[in-house]
Amino acid sequence: MTIQFRPNDPAFLADPFAVYQQMRDEDPAHWSASLKAWVLTRYEDVKRVCLDSRMSSDRLRPFFAALPGAEAERMRELIRVLTLWMVFRDPPEHTRLRRLASRVFHVRSIHALRPNVEALTQWLLERIGSRTEFDFIAEFAGPLPALVIMDMLGVPRGELERLKRLSDEMALFIGSARDTVGKYDRAEAATREMAELFRALIAERRASPRRDLLSELVHLDDDGERLSEDELVATCVLLLFAGHETTTHHLANGLAALMRFPDQLRQLKANPGLAPAAVEELLRYDGPIGAQVRIVQDEQTFHGRAFGPGERVFLMMNAANRDARAYADPDRVDLGRNGVPHLTFGFGAHICLGFPLARLEGQIALPAVLARWRGLEPAGGRTEWLDSMVLRGMKAFPIAVRH
Repeated sequence: MTIQFRPNDPAFLADPFAVYQQMRDEDPAHWSASLKAWVLTRYEDVKRVCLDSRMSSDRLRPFFAALPGAEAERMRELIRVLTLWMVFRDPPEHTRLRRLASRVFHVRSIHALRPNVEALTQWLLERIGSRTEFDFIAEFAGPLPALVIMDMLGVPRGELERLKRLSDEMALFIGSARDTVGKYDRAEAATREMAELFRALIAERRASPRRDLLSELVHLDDDGERLSEDELVATCVLLLFAGHETTTHHLANGLAALMRFPDQLRQLKANPGLAPAAVEELLRYDGPIGAQVRIVQDEQTFHGRAFGPGERVFLMMNAANRDARAYADPDRVDLGRNGVPHLTFGFGAHICLGFPLARLEGQIALPAVLARWRGLEPAGGRTEWLDSMVLRGMKAFPIAVRH
């Protein structure tokens, strides 16, 4: 039976898991003509590539280098910012950028945010008030992580709507598998505007430091090594973009999964102490990261197929997380599950820098949402999923609640 892997098909975007199972079982090293890339779906294969230094994360610089001069000039700011993101760099550049950022963005600094996350969670829930139906993403899962990361970086809360719009425009380039009309121009304009905002904030913090993460980054000195101005801007844009987009979809996908398994929802509602285990299981079951991409450096073989130098490899994180070779009954949410760690945030040197923050927000927000109402369920209607290979999430998530 021929595998119908159509990454832009709305039916696949809504529910890719049956196709993933077929790929894992019948063609675990799949060549996608539409992506012009290899696609890996098994847990051990994805983990192996995550740990393999011969698989490069530097996928943007070769893409930009191949552009005609006029096209590259048109995307100058996009190139300038994104090529300095640590997620698109290999050692030793990745090692240096991550080490410097980790000096201020670490587990202790993230756990110090707990009171702010709790306060913002309650504030957003109170704003929803007595309504019986609302869009969970627009009114809760979207604003919460954005406001948390904005507070960390000292960005005024009044910038929320603008930054969300700019982030969505950037996502057209970073996460979309489709050539949306004008996506390069829109992503360039959004990146330029966001970079200008951070350059102004960085200048303010140089002149007058405050008690925020941005001031720490600006004044960071690691034995004489510092982030350059462009690296500071790029790191801030990365933290803002990655720090809220993925967590928004983690919260929404997680709540949708609990609604699909009401026995597990009831368990978490009755025992909020299950939140750490629940967050890990929900991240495994339907995580916010659809794929990571690597570039083959040296020829390698997977399941009898040769991956040649320069070829792209899509690591399908959500497919790996549902691999029955790694997990018993993988298509079920089980808050008591024990086993190997999920791969949602990657593995090894490139594991997401902000994953402790996503975990913390999920552990606080999801029990608070369940405690707020006697009952929750999808409000009905067709759900539209993001047209993205990289991000896995819904555009909107209307829910109905009982007080």
